[in-house]
Amino acid sequence: MNIADFLISDKSEIPLADVVLSAENRNAITQLIKENQYVAELQQYGLPVNNKVLLYGSSGCGKTTTAKAIAHALGKPLFILNLSQIVSARIGETSQNLKAVFDKAARDRAILFLDEFDQIGKARGSDDKDVGEMRRLVNTLIQLIDYFPEKALLICATNHVEIIDHALLRRFQVKITYSMPGEVELDQYYDDLLQTFPQDMQSIDRTYNISYAEAKDKAFTQLKRKLIDRLDNVSELIG
Repeated sequence: MNIADFLISDKSEIPLADVVLSAENRNAITQLIKENQYVAELQQYGLPVNNKVLLYGSSGCGKTTTAKAIAHALGKPLFILNLSQIVSARIGETSQNLKAVFDKAARDRAILFLDEFDQIGKARGSDDKDVGEMRRLVNTLIQLIDYFPEKALLICATNHVEIIDHALLRRFQVKITYSMPGEVELDQYYDDLLQTFPQDMQSIDRTYNISYAEAKDKAFTQLKRKLIDRLDNVSELIG
């Protein structure tokens, strides 16, 4: 297969300011971006650049959006690994495919984003089936991460950090956790979503104990219903 079959090139332009983050996470990501903007200057002083990042925690709370915003801030291409294509029935091929992906990201000075990282980074020996094969794959990943150059950036994301191999976890210089938002955070999020709409559309039923992604879907469903009702009423008056 061609290397292009394994990678999705994302050209989304998402400003970091548009990503919903805790103050702690925003500071950590801002620091990461600054480091990768001043690679040469930091290297002159013998200071390492953090370029291996793990985003973990609740689904729908901004991990993928964060990766896209980092790529936008750094002006780097974002390559998203297509796991369904990379994982082959033969573990040797999977390792070779992964190496090809890492090599391309390094050559292009790109950001390589591995979502659902637990699928390929599962702890060695955690599954009775194909333990030897999984061990070899994780060993390959460890080597690829160890030699990933500072001119590129690796971002991995998972909802299940607890099953990732500990040796892999140690390779990430930056680990950022994403938690489900509370009522205060969701109210602020709803307010931000609604402020661009007409005043008479801003009254919606607000649901809590859900992720930001779920909140957005629920809010937009109600807004679309309101807008469609308005358009139907206009059509009836005209008709």
